Amino acid sequence: MSKLSNQIWVNILSFLLWVVICIIAPVGFTSFAPEALALDYNKETLIEADFSGRDLTDSSFNQTNLRNSNFSHANLRGVSMFSAKLESANLEAADLTNAILDSALFRKANLTNAVLEGASAFNARFDGAIIDGADFTDVLLRTYEQEQLCKIAKGTNPTTGRDTRDTLFCP
Repeated sequence: MSKLSNQIWVNILSFLLWVVICIIAPVGFTSFAPEALALDYNKETLIEADFSGRDLTDSSFNQTNLRNSNFSHANLRGVSMFSAKLESANLEAADLTNAILDSALFRKANLTNAVLEGASAFNARFDGAIIDGADFTDVLLRTYEQEQLCKIAKGTNPTTGRDTRDTLFCP
Protein backbone atom coordinates (compact mmCIF):
# COMPACT_ATOMS: atom_id res chain seq x y z
CA MET A 1 0.00 0.00 0.00
CA SER A 2 1.17 3.47 -0.70
CA LYS A 3 1.81 6.14 1.88
CA LEU A 4 -1.30 8.06 0.69
CA SER A 5 -3.45 4.95 1.05
CA ASN A 6 -2.25 4.41 4.64
CA GLN A 7 -3.04 8.03 5.51
CA ILE A 8 -6.57 7.67 4.10
CA TRP A 9 -7.19 4.56 6.26
CA VAL A 10 -5.89 6.31 9.37
CA ASN A 11 -8.21 9.25 8.71
CA ILE A 12 -11.20 6.94 8.13
CA LEU A 13 -10.54 4.98 11.34
CA SER A 14 -10.05 8.21 13.31
CA PHE A 15 -13.34 9.53 12.00
CA LEU A 16 -15.18 6.29 12.88
CA LEU A 17 -13.72 6.34 16.39
CA TRP A 18 -14.85 9.95 16.80
CA VAL A 19 -18.39 9.00 15.65
CA VAL A 20 -18.55 6.10 18.13
CA ILE A 21 -17.42 8.33 21.00
CA CYS A 22 -20.00 10.99 20.09
CA ILE A 23 -22.76 8.40 20.09
CA ILE A 24 -21.75 6.62 23.29
CA ALA A 25 -20.67 9.58 25.45
CA PRO A 26 -24.08 11.19 26.07
CA VAL A 27 -25.87 7.94 26.91
CA GLY A 28 -23.37 5.18 27.39
CA PHE A 29 -20.85 6.21 30.03
CA THR A 30 -23.44 6.63 32.79
CA SER A 31 -24.66 3.10 32.16
CA PHE A 32 -21.22 1.76 33.08
CA ALA A 33 -21.20 3.54 36.47
CA PRO A 34 -24.63 5.04 37.12
CA GLU A 35 -23.88 5.84 40.74
CA ALA A 36 -20.51 7.47 40.17
CA LEU A 37 -22.00 10.82 39.16
CA ALA A 38 -23.95 13.29 41.27
CA LEU A 39 -27.57 13.25 40.21
CA ASP A 40 -30.11 16.09 40.18
CA TYR A 41 -33.58 15.23 41.51
CA ASN A 42 -34.56 18.80 42.44
CA LYS A 43 -38.28 19.59 42.73
CA GLU A 44 -39.34 16.08 41.68
CA THR A 45 -42.04 13.90 43.19
CA LEU A 46 -40.40 10.61 44.14
CA ILE A 47 -42.91 9.13 46.57
CA GLU A 48 -41.96 5.58 47.60
CA ALA A 49 -38.76 5.66 45.51
CA ASP A 50 -36.15 3.01 46.30
CA PHE A 51 -32.61 4.37 46.66
CA SER A 52 -31.54 1.73 49.20
CA GLY A 53 -27.85 0.84 49.14
CA ARG A 54 -27.07 3.34 46.37
CA ASP A 55 -24.12 5.70 46.17
CA LEU A 56 -25.71 9.13 45.75
CA THR A 57 -22.70 11.18 46.85
CA ASP A 58 -23.18 14.92 46.20
CA SER A 59 -26.58 14.41 44.57
CA SER A 60 -29.30 17.02 44.91
CA PHE A 61 -32.86 16.49 46.17
CA ASN A 62 -33.78 20.12 46.89
CA GLN A 63 -37.54 20.66 47.40
CA THR A 64 -38.20 17.05 46.39
CA ASN A 65 -41.12 15.02 47.74
CA LEU A 66 -39.54 11.80 49.03
CA ARG A 67 -42.40 10.62 51.26
CA ASN A 68 -42.10 6.90 52.11
CA SER A 69 -38.88 6.61 50.08
CA ASN A 70 -36.17 4.10 50.99
CA PHE A 71 -32.60 5.37 51.49
CA SER A 72 -31.54 2.60 53.87
CA HIS A 73 -27.79 1.89 53.79
CA ALA A 74 -27.34 4.55 51.07
CA ASN A 75 -24.25 6.74 50.71
CA LEU A 76 -25.68 10.24 50.90
CA ARG A 77 -22.44 12.04 51.73
CA GLY A 78 -22.62 15.68 50.69
CA VAL A 79 -26.16 15.45 49.32
CA SER A 80 -28.36 18.50 49.31
CA MET A 81 -31.90 17.90 50.56
CA PHE A 82 -32.83 21.51 51.21
CA SER A 83 -36.54 21.73 52.00
CA ALA A 84 -37.10 18.09 50.98
CA LYS A 85 -40.14 16.23 52.28
CA LEU A 86 -38.90 12.99 53.85
CA GLU A 87 -42.03 12.06 55.79
CA SER A 88 -41.91 8.37 56.77
CA ALA A 89 -38.74 7.89 54.71
CA ASN A 90 -36.40 5.04 55.62
CA LEU A 91 -32.88 6.38 56.20
CA GLU A 92 -31.72 3.49 58.37
CA ALA A 93 -27.91 3.26 58.43
CA ALA A 94 -27.66 5.96 55.73
CA ASP A 95 -24.48 8.05 55.60
CA LEU A 96 -25.55 11.71 55.54
CA THR A 97 -22.11 13.09 56.42
CA ASN A 98 -21.83 16.78 55.44
CA ALA A 99 -25.33 16.78 53.92
CA ILE A 100 -27.41 19.93 53.50
CA LEU A 101 -30.70 19.17 55.28
CA ASP A 102 -31.84 22.70 56.04
CA SER A 103 -35.64 23.07 56.23
CA ALA A 104 -36.13 19.36 55.43
CA LEU A 105 -39.11 17.54 56.97
CA PHE A 106 -38.22 14.22 58.62
CA ARG A 107 -41.64 13.57 60.19
CA LYS A 108 -41.86 9.91 61.22
CA ALA A 109 -38.63 9.17 59.30
CA ASN A 110 -36.48 6.23 60.33
CA LEU A 111 -32.95 7.50 61.06
CA THR A 112 -31.89 4.44 63.06
CA ASN A 113 -28.07 4.16 62.99
CA ALA A 114 -27.77 6.97 60.43
CA VAL A 115 -24.61 9.10 60.40
CA LEU A 116 -25.34 12.82 60.04
CA GLU A 117 -21.90 14.07 61.07
CA GLY A 118 -21.23 17.64 59.94
CA ALA A 119 -24.65 18.01 58.32
CA SER A 120 -26.47 21.32 58.27
CA ALA A 121 -30.03 20.76 59.46
CA PHE A 122 -31.08 24.24 60.53
CA ASN A 123 -34.90 24.53 60.51
CA ALA A 124 -35.19 20.80 59.78
CA ARG A 125 -38.11 19.11 61.56
CA PHE A 126 -37.85 15.64 63.10
CA ASP A 127 -41.37 15.24 64.59
CA GLY A 128 -41.93 11.56 65.39
CA ALA A 129 -38.62 10.49 63.81
CA ILE A 130 -36.81 7.40 65.03
CA ILE A 131 -33.22 8.38 65.86
CA ASP A 132 -32.01 5.33 67.81
CA GLY A 133 -28.24 5.06 67.30
CA ALA A 134 -28.08 8.10 64.99
CA ASP A 135 -24.87 10.15 65.09
CA PHE A 136 -25.53 13.93 65.16
CA THR A 137 -21.88 14.97 65.69
CA ASP A 138 -21.37 18.61 64.64
CA VAL A 139 -24.89 18.87 63.15
CA LEU A 140 -26.26 22.40 62.98
CA LEU A 141 -29.74 22.26 64.58
CA ARG A 142 -32.08 24.83 66.09
CA THR A 143 -32.02 24.72 69.90
CA TYR A 144 -35.70 23.77 70.08
CA GLU A 145 -35.20 20.83 67.69
CA GLN A 146 -32.11 19.65 69.59
CA GLU A 147 -34.11 19.70 72.84
CA GLN A 148 -36.93 17.69 71.24
CA LEU A 149 -34.48 15.11 69.88
CA CYS A 150 -32.87 14.75 73.31
CA LYS A 151 -36.24 13.62 74.69
CA ILE A 152 -36.14 10.50 72.46
CA ALA A 153 -32.39 10.02 71.91
CA LYS A 154 -30.92 6.62 72.76
CA GLY A 155 -28.47 4.08 71.45
CA THR A 156 -24.99 4.01 70.03
CA ASN A 157 -24.12 4.28 66.37
CA PRO A 158 -22.53 0.99 65.21
CA THR A 159 -20.40 2.72 62.56
CA THR A 160 -18.93 5.59 64.59
CA GLY A 161 -19.29 4.10 68.09
CA ARG A 162 -20.79 7.37 69.35
CA ASP A 163 -23.74 7.62 71.72
CA THR A 164 -26.70 9.48 70.19
CA ARG A 165 -27.31 11.53 73.34
CA ASP A 166 -23.65 12.60 73.46
CA THR A 167 -23.66 13.71 69.81
CA LEU A 168 -26.72 15.89 70.54
CA PHE A 169 -25.14 17.31 73.74
CA CYS A 170 -28.13 16.13 75.75
CA PRO A 171 -28.04 16.95 79.48
